[in-house]
Amino acid sequence: MIQVSIIGSGNVAQHLIKAFAKNEAVEIVQVFSRKKETLASLVEYDKIVSDFEELIEADLYIVAVSDNAILEVSQKLPFQNRIVVHTSGAASLDALDAKNRKGVFYPLQTFSKSKEVDFSTIPMCLEAENTFDFRILETAAKSISNNVFAINSDQRKALHAAAVFVNNFTNHLYQIGQEICNEHQVPFEVLKPLIKETAEKINALDPVDAQTGPAKRHDSTTIQAHLDFLTNENQKNIYKILTQSIQNNGKKL
Repeated sequence: MIQVSIIGSGNVAQHLIKAFAKNEAVEIVQVFSRKKETLASLVEYDKIVSDFEELIEADLYIVAVSDNAILEVSQKLPFQNRIVVHTSGAASLDALDAKNRKGVFYPLQTFSKSKEVDFSTIPMCLEAENTFDFRILETAAKSISNNVFAINSDQRKALHAAAVFVNNFTNHLYQIGQEICNEHQVPFEVLKPLIKETAEKINALDPVDAQTGPAKRHDSTTIQAHLDFLTNENQKNIYKILTQSIQNNGKKL
């Protein structure tokens, strides 16, 4: 059994705690949180520490904090030559302090505290400085996920940038769509079957082949009608940029 300490109390940390708690291959020996009550509902209270000096020996330390805090937190760890990993998609191995063996344990998924996820489907992107440490990360990852990959720092950076487009930017477009609906007293619920079908379609088609709409068709009349209809300048600008991107990317139908 691999003994793991999780350092952090945010969305990723909480979901990892829940995932590891459901299997017998990994034991959470400690979690670090500046406010113990944040994690009191997820783990035994005596396993929660708020002082780095209280951290006990473990096989793996997972630093699940914001990218900006990775170096500071890893510098405060009161030990050396142990396996310390972060969970960031954008940060490299060098974001961790060099006094410990470095690695990455990146779950490629969007996490919200109020929304449960099926961890078994989440791609786990792993990186380590040597084969021995990688095997430990791999064992821990496979205990919670069926999709485990060796991904180096450059590849992970590419994945993270791509993920911002397909997740964060897409969700922002959902928000804009909802705002337009609300402004004109149309239920946003009407769009949800379309959103679902669009997401499911890429299971069968490459995105370039799944693209439809007035930009793809070069339907200038509809495009101009939409631009005339929209009153929000930010929405207009986004509409123009995305329309131009689609038209530059595909062949005219």
